[in-house]
Amino acid sequence: MYSLVLVVCAAALTHSALAARVCSKPPEVLFATINVVKPVYDVGEEIEYTCRPGFIPNNGQRKYTCQPTGKWPLNTLLCLPVTCPPPSLSEFGVLSYRHVKPGNISYYKDMIIFECVPPLALIGNETATCQADGTWSNIPECRAVTCPAPSGIENGFLNFAVRRTYHYNETVSFSCQSRYVLEGPKYSRCEKTGNWSTKPTCKEPCKMPVKKAVVLYEGEKKRVQSDLKEGILHGETVSFFCKNKEKSCAYTVPVQCVNGNLTLPACFKERGFFSTLVKKDPSDMKPCEDHE
Repeated sequence: MYSLVLVVCAAALTHSALAARVCSKPPEVLFATINVVKPVYDVGEEIEYTCRPGFIPNNGQRKYTCQPTGKWPLNTLLCLPVTCPPPSLSEFGVLSYRHVKPGNISYYKDMIIFECVPPLALIGNETATCQADGTWSNIPECRAVTCPAPSGIENGFLNFAVRRTYHYNETVSFSCQSRYVLEGPKYSRCEKTGNWSTKPTCKEPCKMPVKKAVVLYEGEKKRVQSDLKEGILHGETVSFFCKNKEKSCAYTVPVQCVNGNLTLPACFKERGFFSTLVKKDPSDMKPCEDHE
């Protein structure tokens, strides 16, 4: 009986020892990878941590061995972000920068924003990024840029006297002749390319394509021959009265002036002298209720 107990105890100890001869997954280290990843590791098996790009190890140990106890040694490794020194500026006093994040220390992937002293133009990227190797991405430069005197625009003019040259970021403004509508940006800017930004255009007014008619303009009935002698402006809308003969009613069709072009609706019929004497003008007829 005594010998049987010894055998059972020995078997239990052997099983316990065998069960302890593996280590579970090692602890994770922030911003680090492990060279061999698997569910369990044999006693004596070694792993090595590697910090990811942009991070460097502290003085802690990088290699660890699975112990006979089935545990890993205490992990002392830390992966710290790379720092970048202040950028070297060849144009000190002309090119300056500021940090996007609070603080004066720049870590991996931190950004800084550059500015040039006016009126110099910043050529290159306005931002630089702290890279994995501890250097900054491309540093821009400041350059003097001028633009020639801007050309005028058709049916418009510059608002001020024109100079021979303009510096980067300076602007000029435009206006249109009477009854022309300015479309686009009123100001044009001297860009870092030495060219002017997009200029506006002056859109032409529309003459009324009929001599006599009553139309709807700005919510009121107007006579073309007296109230709209000069036509309407670009972008404005006028509505013509069309007749529905079957129902003896009238409806309106809006038409927009587009840079001097005003197209009559197909349903509109200009009335002659005799028809005005014997027939009712569509503008005086009752409105059609169900016309779309």
